[in-house]
Amino acid sequence: MLAEEIIISEAAIWGRSGQKVVRKFRCMGGNRHGRIVSKPAQCFAPINIKARATMKRTRARLGARMMRKAKKTKRINPASRRIQMMNKAKKK
Repeated sequence: MLAEEIIISEAAIWGRSGQKVVRKFRCMGGNRHGRIVSKPAQCFAPINIKARATMKRTRARLGARMMRKAKKTKRINPASRRIQMMNKAKKK
């Protein structure tokens, strides 16, 4: 697949990197279908099995705590709130 085709097929959205608002992409195909990534080429990158297994164990251990923290961040962080508004406006 050519680079131009990948960029066109991926949906551009707004995301957060620390306190900054940045462009991100939702994968429309590849190994990471439906996931949000920083570069469209990542949608077709091979999966890191070791990292996936580590994250599976971490989420089993801390999943509820991670979800609570993420919900609080999305509710309180000004960058997160700005992103929600920008992505909502794009949908309409």
